[in-house]
Amino acid sequence: MATIIFYQKGGCVTNARQIRSLTAAGHRVIAKDILKEPWRTEELRSFFGHTPVASWFNRAAPRIKSGDVNPDTIDAASALALMLGDPLLIRRPLIDADGERCAGFDREPVLSLLGRTAPDDLEGCSREGTLMDCPSK
Repeated sequence: MATIIFYQKGGCVTNARQIRSLTAAGHRVIAKDILKEPWRTEELRSFFGHTPVASWFNRAAPRIKSGDVNPDTIDAASALALMLGDPLLIRRPLIDADGERCAGFDREPVLSLLGRTAPDDLEGCSREGTLMDCPSK
């Protein structure tokens, strides 16, 4: 089984559920706080691979919901600069599974780690559709 570095936002119910699914599949998960990590541009960029820049963003981030940041109009360099300044903008979780990296829970290597060929309901926010908002920090 894999050792997985799992960058999450502390207290996120969805991230906790995702960690439980990985450990139930027999993997060792080392959880880290995405907001406290001292990110460098090259390291952060390595989680996004060849995915479109707009998919790098956490669409539930306050600055995106307010319209302050529009992920659909930002280039890679600007996106990374914004994320380094405001880690809430980074799509979670960031996964490092024995050197294979991704952002989000709906792609490889996560699907293989869980023995799936398609994503399930572990990606979306557990609190969407409720009146409860996650604390921003």
